[in-house]
Order: sequence, then C-alpha cells, then structure tokens
Amino acid sequence: MPQLRPISVLTIAGSDSGGGAGIQADLKTFAAHGLHGLSAIAALTAQNTRAVTAVHVPPPDFLRAQIDACFADFHIGGVKLGMLASTEVIHCVADALEAHRPAHVVLDPVMVATSGAKLLADDALDALRTRLLPLASVVTPNIPEAELLLGRRIQTDDEAERALAQMLAEGARAVLLKGGHLPGEGEMTDRFGHDQARAVFTNPRLPVEGHGTGCTLASAIAANLCLGLDLREACADATDYVHGALRHAYRPGHTPVAVLQHFWRLRGDIAP
Repeated sequence: MPQLRPISVLTIAGSDSGGGAGIQADLKTFAAHGLHGLSAIAALTAQNTRAVTAVHVPPPDFLRAQIDACFADFHIGGVKLGMLASTEVIHCVADALEAHRPAHVVLDPVMVATSGAKLLADDALDALRTRLLPLASVVTPNIPEAELLLGRRIQTDDEAERALAQMLAEGARAVLLKGGHLPGEGEMTDRFGHDQARAVFTNPRLPVEGHGTGCTLASAIAANLCLGLDLREACADATDYVHGALRHAYRPGHTPVAVLQHFWRLRGDIAP
C-alpha cells in the first residue's frame, strides 16, 4: 500500500530550461534521496550549458500561491531556497516562511550563474541579509557569494576561516562555506560552522566543469535534514553526494559544461 503522507521537500527557486540546475536539479536530488519533491517557481530562465539568455520573474502573488498550496496539502519536512531574483520575491518568500514555519530551511544564496550571468538584483542583497539569513537553518555560499555578502575579498584559506566566523557573528545560524573557488590544487575544502562547532569536509578536485553543483548541494542538505540527520551529518553527506554526482557527470550539450549524475548512488551500472 502507498505510504500515507510521506515527507516532502519544497524547493523555492528558479527553473533551468537546460535541466542541469535550479528546480530541475533540486527535484532530481530529492528523488535520489527517496523523498517527494515539491516546487514553487520563483523565476524562469532561458538557459543551456552555454549561458543564461533571459530571466522572467512571475508576480510575487503567484509565487505565494504556489507556496501556500504546497503547505496546505503536504507534510513538508524542509525547504530549500535558491534563485530569488528581486527584493519583492525575497520579501514574499520570507513572509511565507514566517507564516508556515518549516522545521528546516536551507538557503543557497544564488547570485551569479556559472556562466557569469548575474541572477540577483543589486537592491535585493540587503533584503536577503535581513529577511532570509535569520530564517535559514544553514546558508551555503560559495566564495564569490560570501564576498558579496560580506563586502570583501576572500582569496586564502585564512580569509575563508575569518569569513565563516564573520557570517556566524553577523547572525547566520549555520554556514557551509564552499571552497571550490579558492585558488590551488589538490583537495577542495568546504568549511562548516554552527554555534561553537567547526568542521571541514574535503574531497579531491575533479577536472570537470560542473553545472548545478550549488543547487544540488543545498537540496541534498535539505533532504538529509528531512531524513533525520543532524546539521553536521547532513552537510558532510551532501558534500560526498555532490562529489560522486560530479565524478559521474555527463555532457548533454555542445559545451564542456557537465550536468551532475544525481542518481549515481542508485545505479548499479556505475561504481561508487
């Protein structure tokens, strides 16, 4: 018999017409973790492995209707936030989260696409800091996003450590600072902080230009929290999951940009 009202995970993010990032990556990640995925589309992008060529932001009232419809019918264990392109959208999402109070909120502060296209309006940065950061169980910036949030450059491991401490001091409840953009070779280090706890998660750098890694990481953390892992365990497993998905990535377009293999743990025809 079907399980009655299994745990669902909601992504509030942008849609990627190329299928590699955004809502599409989030839903594949939820499915790979055995959870039912829900979506509220905050932006639509015309996008492929070459570039983002256009962005359309639906009216905030329609976004709120999507969110409310999901909470009205599903057992939502957690929410993943991705591309929220304007101040109005950020306030809409924050109002909805304050109304529905999900147990877990994972914030991927999407600001710049892999292609370099800017995905967050200038006046939205302050709204993200003041409205969404206090509601997030954990925020998962990469180095360029952390630089925008903090207003300073981060180019060394020591600067990354200080950036992590500063984000926590300025009100983030927990931070997973992704290290893939730091210069260097060898292992890539992601830094985790929560209250007084600190941890580092390392994986070898791969010679792959991946698409959708940040979306997938945040969605995997949200899924793991819904499955009962604590915050540190959820982040540690998510970094390993993304590394495996990137190791088994494939190239569906005409460029070297690869799309993650989200179901690598479930497939019997590929090695772990």
